[in-house]
Amino acid sequence: MEPVNSTLVAEAGDVHWLRADVALAAAARRQAGQLARALGLANTQVANLELCVTEMATNLLKYAHDGSMALRIVRVRDRAAVECLSLDSGPGISNLPLALRDGTSASGSLGLGLGTIARMADVSGIHSLPGRGTVVQARFWAGPDGREPGPLDAGGLTRPLGGEQTCGDTWAVRTAEGPDAMLLMMCDGLGHGPLAAQASDRARSAFRGSRRSDPAGILQEVHSALRSTRGAAVAIALVEPAAQRVQLSGAGNIAALVGSPDGRTGLPSLPGIAGVQLPRPRTFEAALPPGAALIMHSDGLSDRWKPADFPGLFAHDSSIVAAQIFSQAAVRRDDAGIVVAVHRRP
Repeated sequence: MEPVNSTLVAEAGDVHWLRADVALAAAARRQAGQLARALGLANTQVANLELCVTEMATNLLKYAHDGSMALRIVRVRDRAAVECLSLDSGPGISNLPLALRDGTSASGSLGLGLGTIARMADVSGIHSLPGRGTVVQARFWAGPDGREPGPLDAGGLTRPLGGEQTCGDTWAVRTAEGPDAMLLMMCDGLGHGPLAAQASDRARSAFRGSRRSDPAGILQEVHSALRSTRGAAVAIALVEPAAQRVQLSGAGNIAALVGSPDGRTGLPSLPGIAGVQLPRPRTFEAALPPGAALIMHSDGLSDRWKPADFPGLFAHDSSIVAAQIFSQAAVRRDDAGIVVAVHRRP
């Protein structure tokens, strides 16, 4: 395989998780403001961001059974933004168009929250599963965006095991040879804590620095880079929207599948641990038509979910897709990570 030049599209970074409690609104506003100022957002953007996260926190406390907020700086190619995600476990919104209308409220307030977020954020979205939970997104970019969106939208989300400061799961996305093609990596460092995070960071660096475009070859390079670590489960995928296909090579317990309104197609990962014992890599292939999404996640998420359980989800931004599956499938007893590539409909 000829070496190719590639560009980092996106990768995991620090995520500030805040649980829903009486201090959520103040804590979220303070954390979002710090991220915005560190990124250099304009004062008006900072004010709008703080208002949006306050509305998101207020909605969680008023209406949700349980929930949390994830605040982070996301970097997509050469741009950066502050992104805020609200995730809850129900009761969901039975009439979403009505809930988005100004003046609608179940608690007697002005009911401007969701409409305010849609107007003020550069990117926003909401996906709700009645009876199960809602995800709300707000993203504020630093600087203007003059780039047309491509056919692939990729992103992910991680959360450390409760009580840990570092996450042993990580993900990354970079460009590949071919029209709009992308390479994705999902990595789960063995165990949890700093040593697991060290292995994942090493894997992400090897993936980012590789000049190959074949998943099996990249997996071999990651394996070599992890030899001095405790090892990791790793899966590498090449997504080619022009060919409407995905190819994947993996080792260890990484779940990978193509999900669409019509169902799911699994992509197996071979037994093994990158950096410790890697079998000869094999590459598996599946169709990825417009409207479908590739989802890869660690065993910190249950693999029992089905695309049919998430009606309308794959029409959304990759952050919402990742967050909703994460919200419904993540378990508390392990690090958790997910990366998603959505093939947009033309």
